[in-house]
Amino acid sequence: MLSSGTPTAPAPPTATMSPRPSRIVRDLAGLTAVAVAGIAGFYLFPNDLGLLTRMVSAAFLVVSLDLLVGYAGVATLGQAAMFGLGAYAAANTNLAGVQEPLVMVLIGGLAGALGGLVSGAIVLRAHGLPRLVLTIAVVQLAHEAANKLSAWTGGSDGLSGLEPGPVLGLFRFDLYGRTGFLFSLVLLVITLAVLVRLTRSPFGLKVRAIGRDPGRVRTMGGAVLPTLLVVYTIAGLVAGMGGALEAIAAGVVGLDAISFERSATALVMLVLGGAGSLFGAVLGTVVFMGFEHIVSASNPFHWLIVVGVMLVAVVLFLPRGLGSAAAELQRLARIAGLGGAR
Repeated sequence: MLSSGTPTAPAPPTATMSPRPSRIVRDLAGLTAVAVAGIAGFYLFPNDLGLLTRMVSAAFLVVSLDLLVGYAGVATLGQAAMFGLGAYAAANTNLAGVQEPLVMVLIGGLAGALGGLVSGAIVLRAHGLPRLVLTIAVVQLAHEAANKLSAWTGGSDGLSGLEPGPVLGLFRFDLYGRTGFLFSLVLLVITLAVLVRLTRSPFGLKVRAIGRDPGRVRTMGGAVLPTLLVVYTIAGLVAGMGGALEAIAAGVVGLDAISFERSATALVMLVLGGAGSLFGAVLGTVVFMGFEHIVSASNPFHWLIVVGVMLVAVVLFLPRGLGSAAAELQRLARIAGLGGAR
């Protein structure tokens, strides 16, 4: 029985690390939306499965970039280096006689992770603008190395003649790209599910805290640099998987896989979809590449102007990206509802 004169002390806040039910529902809805949109694209655009497969492989790169930029707060323009490493590693694995696509993706992912570990150990030593410049140097050095190491990369001619075998020995790649697209889509959904769980974990919360205020985390005794290095390695793994998927689907790997332009374009896709949201990164990739495909076909000389106008409009009216459109509409509807009640 409580005494009337004794104030009741408020219960201390508990640091609940498990995701709230609403977040679980949103995450499941996001994964379902990616899977349903992919299957819908498979049936609605059977003649454009090559483009859709490139979208999926690019989504791996943009998602990996989101882990660094959106969650860890590490600005980078060098993530294409890990994408290209994965592509070349998968291609060389296949040319060495390994035809299982899953093994090729695994090798590509490991190559990207190794690249992320090595480059991250260098890049993360710097801060601010020097760090960004270092990331540019990484991708430029990787591009030049790929051009010089022609015995492994084919130089400016690239590597061709890749012949991936059936997935798990059952699903053979066809000329229409159906197996390649479904294979890439399944891997994307699985990867997103793993990354969503990772970002909701205590480790993910720590990464978010570092992204927002690394000085405070360091003051509280948190290990900032090792955590960022782990994230950099994971992001390299995801980017390498994307590069491997593109190599498997296209059958060729060129220097464009490891170019600065690819890094910059991935960053634009991330800003378009919304940094700090894995599903927003996928949405930005699909919208940008779909818009680019349609507009460049109708106006091949001035399509960049149209793309630029779209980006300006999104940044001005949806600064958190297209992924925040639903939340923004809900906010406007709530404001309108409150206005009517008055």
